[in-house]
Amino acid sequence: MKILLDVNVALDSLLAREPWRADADAVWAACDAGHAAGHLAAITVTTVFYLVEKSAPMGKAADAVDACLKAFTIVPVGRDTLLAARSMTGSDFEDNVQIACATAVGAGAIVTRNPADFAHSPVPVMSPQELLAALASQP
Repeated sequence: MKILLDVNVALDSLLAREPWRADADAVWAACDAGHAAGHLAAITVTTVFYLVEKSAPMGKAADAVDACLKAFTIVPVGRDTLLAARSMTGSDFEDNVQIACATAVGAGAIVTRNPADFAHSPVPVMSPQELLAALASQP
């Protein structure tokens, strides 16, 4: 299954944020193992750098970016993506960009802890727990 991880799931793993860390780590591991094809929007990578730089020891932000680049396919964000996001009904532009990126790559799901933020998404939305359950039920 091709998935797009919302920034909160990536950060839960990278910053060991409790109580969400275990599920985020399991999603990341599922992608590493090839059980899901993980994608991140390019804007997620810059957000990861910014937030890790503010909350972790010096040098960890670059390590976090490297981990993202190693583990996930990065979905470019260009004019067409931004125009698609602007045309969406959701009020949060960043969430709309995530949806536009998921749509562009044909993702089967957006994985997020905040499904209500994606209520208008044409791409199905799953929590990390829902994704893990779906992957566990596949042969």
